[in-house]
Amino acid sequence: MASNRARRIAKEIADIHADPHSQVTAEPVGGGDDLTHLRGSFRGPPGTPYEGGTYYVDIRIPNEYPFRPPIMKFETKVWHPNVSSQTGAICLDTLSTAWSPVLTIKSALLSLQSLLSTPEPKDPQDAEVANMLLRKPKEFERVAREWAIVFAGAPNNQVGEGSGGATEESIREQERKAKEDEERDSLAAYDGYNKDLVDRFCSMGFDVDRVVAAFKYVGIDRMGGQDYELEEAYMGDITARLLGEA
Repeated sequence: MASNRARRIAKEIADIHADPHSQVTAEPVGGGDDLTHLRGSFRGPPGTPYEGGTYYVDIRIPNEYPFRPPIMKFETKVWHPNVSSQTGAICLDTLSTAWSPVLTIKSALLSLQSLLSTPEPKDPQDAEVANMLLRKPKEFERVAREWAIVFAGAPNNQVGEGSGGATEESIREQERKAKEDEERDSLAAYDGYNKDLVDRFCSMGFDVDRVVAAFKYVGIDRMGGQDYELEEAYMGDITARLLGEA
């Protein structure tokens, strides 16, 4: 490791130790001497479903640091639209295009803490979570809180009535139901038309709603949701409608 980089990382870790009020930590993985692989943590921000939990982050320091950002992903499972619920991958501009050499490991961890307070569902890392936040915000808060209890050690007494005891089994059941809801909502957009039939037009670059509207305008039979070959004349009428020629 370049000596300048090693000195900088060591100083950053020392600065984190000197500021216990931030409740941010960063240590070499396994307590070793390798300063290129750290484990960071921070507390879930107050007033959010993550409050009271401790969130651990895997931190890899690239050779070009500080001119390139640290590579971070959540070790702790978290239900958040900008964090993959499966891999812990993070969507945050501070860790990509908005990174600056003046930023530090501590500031990056604090940015993650802030991200938990200010989710951006329209720029998601996890589309399923983002969809729940946009369509069912109360359900999102409940699931996020239960994940905080199960995976981040948040206190159970902060969960609202009727939530029940969170367990990994209940989390898996919630994930299954959320996926089923997402699939059901997706199919509803096809309005009874066969998915494959509609998707043949979507593959041309048109969205589902627009194709379905064209089908209705032209008078395409739903055929009980079955797939079938459209007559050439209908194909032409639908295409013309989609292209704004009818």
